[in-house]
Amino acid sequence: MEAVPHAVDPQRVAEHGGAVMRLVDEIFPLVEGFYVDLHKNPELSHQEHRTAGAVAEWLVRTGFEVETGVGGTGVVGVLRNGDGPTVLLRGDMDALPVHERTGLPYASTARGRDEDGQDVPVMHACGHDAHTACLVGTADLLAEAREEWRGTLMVAAQPGEETLDGATAMLRDGLYTRFGRPDVVLAQHLGPQPAGMVAHRAGTIMAATTNLRVRVFGSGGHAARPESTVDPVLIAANIVNRLQTIVAREISPSEMAVVTVGVLRAGTKHNVIPDDAYLEIDTRALNPAVSERLHKAIDRIVRAEAAASGAQRDPEITVARDAGVTTNEPGATAEVVAAHRAYFGEDRVVELPEPITGSEDFSAYGLPGDPAPVPYVYWFLGSTPHDVWEAAPGETPYEKMMAVPATHSAFFAPDREPTLRAGLAALSLGALTYLGTPEPPGGTGAGAGVATGGQAPMSPYSGSGETAESAHQAEAPPAPAVESPAESGFPGAVPAEGDDRAAAGPVGDFPPPSPGPVPPTAPYPGEPAPYPSEPAPYP
Repeated sequence: MEAVPHAVDPQRVAEHGGAVMRLVDEIFPLVEGFYVDLHKNPELSHQEHRTAGAVAEWLVRTGFEVETGVGGTGVVGVLRNGDGPTVLLRGDMDALPVHERTGLPYASTARGRDEDGQDVPVMHACGHDAHTACLVGTADLLAEAREEWRGTLMVAAQPGEETLDGATAMLRDGLYTRFGRPDVVLAQHLGPQPAGMVAHRAGTIMAATTNLRVRVFGSGGHAARPESTVDPVLIAANIVNRLQTIVAREISPSEMAVVTVGVLRAGTKHNVIPDDAYLEIDTRALNPAVSERLHKAIDRIVRAEAAASGAQRDPEITVARDAGVTTNEPGATAEVVAAHRAYFGEDRVVELPEPITGSEDFSAYGLPGDPAPVPYVYWFLGSTPHDVWEAAPGETPYEKMMAVPATHSAFFAPDREPTLRAGLAALSLGALTYLGTPEPPGGTGAGAGVATGGQAPMSPYSGSGETAESAHQAEAPPAPAVESPAESGFPGAVPAEGDDRAAAGPVGDFPPPSPGPVPPTAPYPGEPAPYPSEPAPYP
């Protein structure tokens, strides 16, 4: 990927970021309440209807042109603010089939149907509620501070990240052809670092992954007469054991590789040998050549074990989903890191010493394989409460990270305020790294007196999934006074005097929240007040 041709002045970004961050106190109660609402009402992959509606309503009120239903339940918003670069901010919306055990007063009690039709508990165990809240909050902050930048701001609320197909679905539905190709794409994800920290890594930051589905066929019969059968349970067991030798004996110790059997199903009764067995295998690698070698070895082992047991039918091996390596463009990463450090300070912005073995579909936005790929930057946002971090066993940060509840855990409970505040700042500063600087009055450079960016207008969102005849346009707010960024931490969550936006929130015809021990319209002690059923308009 080629870097965006851009000379970044970190001090300039920090100064303009300070002007944007001055608005955090006004917007934070609304963002916090939005986060709590999403956490209480999670939705599984490609079922994010309520969440998408809430995102769309927020963006419309903020002055974005909005389109829903992109790639299924995805939402795209565009805000044109003169001539300049196009920056895409991405946030994911879907939750996981996990039973929440955090004990939070706003813990999810929701249930849903998974892709197999099974009734399952649902929880935001991967921080996508925070990603989405920070996405719309950043959109609001930058819309309010349009005097501080020039260009086109795109936001994409993505479905189906957990199924690794949401990004591709949005791209195939015309994300870049309908709404404009961005000059850079930015995203963030909650991590186990202490809340308020930002972690970067240039180059490879996350592994490639593939989910393989395997069905092996035997010949069933009575458990008392195994000699008359071909036992698929034994074939599957041998496959599981043999797969563990791939990493140990076929991959160089200098390469990272993981092979995990996460699903193994066979049989319905203790005295019946079944006809088949089913496995789901997960692979991770940082090198595409290693990924290919893993898959070839799995195919060879599965087929060989079936043949060795006398199976009369070849196994079925299919790729259910996959995602490539997430590789940050080094130049763009260095620019965002510089802007973050200029604002947060050196001690709150760290560089990861090595990639992580988790995976994402975010790399699809970079158009891998394209002659002119799109550069992107993806970073992690610390979310572990500081008291939990300090109490965790271990002497090193790595040991502590292994001990604290992390994503996909039923106990994952981000420290809400510092995490959201850092997320708002990090995403806003990332965007300002690339959005152009306004010309002084009477200037003739980029952004001076230009009404729109370089993209054609899109159909605006009307709140019902239909398009309206004219775009919803909000008047640009007066330019805020520029102030220096805070040197340590962020200001407290105190609404600006006379600002009634904290009363607004997710609106529209949403399904009722899942029932819980506390009525959804009553505030939890010490928690943000919930949203009313009708919006309060922005001033």
